[in-house]
Amino acid sequence: MDRARFSGLFPGWPRIKEKNSGMDEAKDTRRSTVRLSYDGRVFKTFKGYQAKERFENEKLVLKYLESRGCPFVPRLVSHEDDKLQLVMTNCGQKVHQMSDKKRESLFKELESYGVRHEDAEMRNVTYRMSDGRFCIIDFEFATIIDDPTHKSPMPLTERPPGESGMTGSDISDSDYPDQ
Repeated sequence: MDRARFSGLFPGWPRIKEKNSGMDEAKDTRRSTVRLSYDGRVFKTFKGYQAKERFENEKLVLKYLESRGCPFVPRLVSHEDDKLQLVMTNCGQKVHQMSDKKRESLFKELESYGVRHEDAEMRNVTYRMSDGRFCIIDFEFATIIDDPTHKSPMPLTERPPGESGMTGSDISDSDYPDQ
């Protein structure tokens, strides 16, 4: 797919060309770097506080949701454990506006597949034009409800300052711009 066509598919996503990588950078925060390949795959590399735990958690949760047939989350294509990198399918473009009721309903629907997101914010909602479906992304803090031993790697109450994902001057939509 050529660059002009690719850019047209994801107009809401900022683009920073990665030198010689064949990918555009969509997000670079202290928690992760997300790059989009020209063939539509999403490469998410974890970094920072509890990077390995968050990587393992997102990998586990995505596999679990796929096994349950959840149609509105990314599919795990591959992973590189030594790089803390997940390769996933793309779930569309950033959603800029949605009613609280619709957002709550979407995250409640996710719970019917046995997963609580733990960061149910707009920054984690995308829209997939191919089937007109709202999707949910970013499962690094998610909890598998049906498994009483599974817990989020960093419960909201235990995250260090600036790492809550929910409030504070260090956290904003720019921390999760368009994954």
